[in-house]
Amino acid sequence: MKKVLLACAIVSFLFITACSNKSGTPTPTPTPTTYTPPVVAATFAKGADISWVTQFESTGVKFYDKNGNQQNLFTLIKSLGFNSIRLRAWVNPSDGWCNTADVLAKAIRAKNAGMKLLIDFHYSDVWADPGHQTVPAAWASLDFATLQSTMYTYTVGVMDTLKNHGITPDWVQVGNETDNGMLWPMGNATSSMANFAALVEQGYKAVKSVSSTTKVIVHLSNGFDNSLYQWMFDGLKANGAQWDIIGMSLYPSYSTGSTWQAIDNQCLANINAVIARYSTPVMLVEVGMPENAPSTARDFLTDIITKVNSVSGGSGLGVFYWEPEAYNNGYGLGAFDNSGKPTEALDAFGN
Repeated sequence: MKKVLLACAIVSFLFITACSNKSGTPTPTPTPTTYTPPVVAATFAKGADISWVTQFESTGVKFYDKNGNQQNLFTLIKSLGFNSIRLRAWVNPSDGWCNTADVLAKAIRAKNAGMKLLIDFHYSDVWADPGHQTVPAAWASLDFATLQSTMYTYTVGVMDTLKNHGITPDWVQVGNETDNGMLWPMGNATSSMANFAALVEQGYKAVKSVSSTTKVIVHLSNGFDNSLYQWMFDGLKANGAQWDIIGMSLYPSYSTGSTWQAIDNQCLANINAVIARYSTPVMLVEVGMPENAPSTARDFLTDIITKVNSVSGGSGLGVFYWEPEAYNNGYGLGAFDNSGKPTEALDAFGN
């Protein structure tokens, strides 16, 4: 009997509970969060360096939109909100990629896609960066006077090649991450800031001789390091070099002991400091974050784009992501997934 009564009690309890739930307030369904890209000035450069594209395509690499539809990378990049393309230029690379002909082929595609263009002269046959500024093999035996004139002639030649195809770069870098100069050993800034300044001046004059409207950039790494920028640009200014824009790289994941938020804050402080000191606008010509943390990358990009756009007087000119299309190639800081689709990181560049 006790078992019967217990069973009845349990049934009654379940019935009352069910009725109570039906008559009570329903459990609310979480509202999906929507992401809004940062709002920037109409002239703000939302850029991507996609210099690897032709090399990737030659090996069969393909690119897809978020729905899985295969697309031309330039068309896809523009659809994601980008308005500018950056292309590196090497003098005589052994495999041909990023030589003048390859740069032209990609520049034509950028023009056809309606994108602005930044040409990044490495003045080398290979990668140029803070640890490598190797003089092109064909220039290795030149004295300094001839090195300057050869650099000038080469720069004019690339600019003329583009001009003959109806292409005028909006910006040109004379050197890539030239933290200690370029065209070593003669252009090493520690050894001779005067020599490095003379090379920058040759690049500046060469660009302006073809296009007076093209803005010339001097580019250093570690955009958070004010001491580096003050040393370099004080030295260039004292030695008579000209430039229009200061270019910066910013890769928070390479900086140990600091969060990306702290790096962004330091970068903004440095941007404001160099603008005040040199009356020169600033552009972040390279940024990147690990591809395996796309939401973190989007947060970083949202923050740094917002900060650069906020600089007084419109002197924060833009942000370029370095090789976002890289996937399955070992780089690790791209912004496409393993299936060739853009990750949410690039939502930060959206319209």
